[in-house]
Amino acid sequence: MNSGTIQRLNLPDGKQIAYCRTEGKGPGILFLGGFKSDMSGIKATTFEQWCRKHQRAFVRFDYSGHGQSSGDFESGTIGEWLGDALTVLDQLTEGPQILIGSSMGGWISLLATLARPNRVHALITLACATDFTQRLLMPMFTESQRQQLQQGGRVLIPCDYDDQQPYPITQQLLEEGRNHLLLDNTIPIRCPVRLFHGMKDPDVPWDFSRRTCEQLESKDATLTLIKQGDHRLSEPGDLQLILYSLSQLSYIAD
Repeated sequence: MNSGTIQRLNLPDGKQIAYCRTEGKGPGILFLGGFKSDMSGIKATTFEQWCRKHQRAFVRFDYSGHGQSSGDFESGTIGEWLGDALTVLDQLTEGPQILIGSSMGGWISLLATLARPNRVHALITLACATDFTQRLLMPMFTESQRQQLQQGGRVLIPCDYDDQQPYPITQQLLEEGRNHLLLDNTIPIRCPVRLFHGMKDPDVPWDFSRRTCEQLESKDATLTLIKQGDHRLSEPGDLQLILYSLSQLSYIAD
């Protein structure tokens, strides 16, 4: 299957998950994107190019309601998107994987590692937004927005990354997200973990990654703070740092 060719995984419930897969040796790399992002971003395609160059297996995909996958974004939940990630991990990859999770994808990659510990060789998170429904969204709502949530089940918030169009946050997303909270307890992940976070991230404070790193049981976990880094961490210098870690983790298994 050629890299860059969009394929669709048909699920029993009628959903279609759009993905691109590059054949190669292991450990494979699986990229998990952020909230309302898609698999066409510069990070996903940069990692894909690196994997092609080094003959590594690679998969990038769109969650339900994101990008070219079917489904309605507004009805999505952390649990549904985690289910998508696990389906991709189970059906489209083989052997040990290095998960790279960006923003919300960082949280989902942690949850996926807990669900499939024997499949994850290592974990890389970028601007990790662990527990963001509870720890980031809830505190930012005004009293008016809280009333909107209670009365209408949704509220629109501004987005700087989607043509300035506001996007909906639903009561369902917030309530279901409580089923997946991690930071109040030790996180029983023991594989190598590399966390990266920009200190100028305007969306997810870098303390989220610090707290996540502290809670991990892994003895091989490091947090890299990028002083000039923003939320996307897609500048050439950012990507170079991440790829260096990916290279180290990838070749440990060779």
